Amino acid sequence: MAERNSILPGSTIGILGGGQLGRMMALEGKRMGYDIVCLDPAKNAPCAQVADKQVIGGLNDLAAAKELAEQVDVLVYEFENLDVDVVQELERNYRLPQGSKILGIAQDRIAEKTNLRDNGFPVVPFAVVYNAEDLDKAVAEIGLPSVLKTARGGYDGKGQFVLRSAEDVARARAEVSKAGVAWVLEKFISFSCEVSAIVARNAAGETSVFPIGENIHKENILHLTIVPARVPADIQRQAEEVGKKIAEAFGVVGLLAIEFFVTEDGVVVNELAPRPHNSGHYTWEGCYTSQFEQLLRAVCNLPFGSTELVTPVVMINVLGADVPAVLKHMPQFPDNVKVHLYGKDLGKLEPKRKMGHLTFQTDDAEQAIEWFRQIRE
Repeated sequence: MAERNSILPGSTIGILGGGQLGRMMALEGKRMGYDIVCLDPAKNAPCAQVADKQVIGGLNDLAAAKELAEQVDVLVYEFENLDVDVVQELERNYRLPQGSKILGIAQDRIAEKTNLRDNGFPVVPFAVVYNAEDLDKAVAEIGLPSVLKTARGGYDGKGQFVLRSAEDVARARAEVSKAGVAWVLEKFISFSCEVSAIVARNAAGETSVFPIGENIHKENILHLTIVPARVPADIQRQAEEVGKKIAEAFGVVGLLAIEFFVTEDGVVVNELAPRPHNSGHYTWEGCYTSQFEQLLRAVCNLPFGSTELVTPVVMINVLGADVPAVLKHMPQFPDNVKVHLYGKDLGKLEPKRKMGHLTFQTDDAEQAIEWFRQIRE
């Protein structure tokens, strides 16, 4: 049997980032027998609460990142808003299997959509916008309605504007006139729902795909994920195959989440995220192997675990506005509901901040949706 050059339990994993994704990664790493050190500017960050040690420093601080790297056997990042130059420096001198290539692509919508289109993957028609004149040309080309998105930094609906009328375009012209900001104008397409694929890939080119999840958003924030997705089998297979091909085309090592629009013609790629994804939280209870363990297996060059769905499940996001109701009703929760809270300050609740999630084991998605609606009300 060929030598895998694996990083085995007893070694130390360094996590660039201390948020909830790092926390869940750390919990899985500790269960597997690894030591965990994380980097985050906030003392006692969610990941730091369960890690063996924390390096306190900015995520784009090269000196702090090197301090972390010197203490660990392998590095992994938990989210994509890192300085690519810092990541490039780390991958030159330390073991950081995820690398900077996919990070740079996913950070910039222009690079993301251009690379997807040029590699033959289905994307929404789009145009690049740098100024008001570009916007006018893009609207003439793409048409209305359309969606204007910042090329960098937008998430959960931030930095996005739906353009439906000449008045919307006029307001958007003022936004795009701001110096130093690039935008992408996308055609507003008709779709029946959104689904996501979570694909793991290792340095040997082996891939593993989790069951496809169906996503429902509220106010541009993921509200819940239903697994298995309520879409035809051929749509699920198409999402799996396109997801694997994207991971291979971009040389991903680690985890890649791909969000798709489901249209009459099949799936269309919406966004990429080279990390654990909110829509994959269901895997903790729903699958034999969680997305967090699978990521660690990929970067430590271990064989992938089974992604078999062991129970139908609905994952429900808990935002700051939901926390009081969740805590009030938790003593009466049914026995098929699991609660995950991320260690964020429950005394300082921001209405739209992600504070945790629930997983509801059920093959009746509408039952879970109605149950949570009643709790919130």
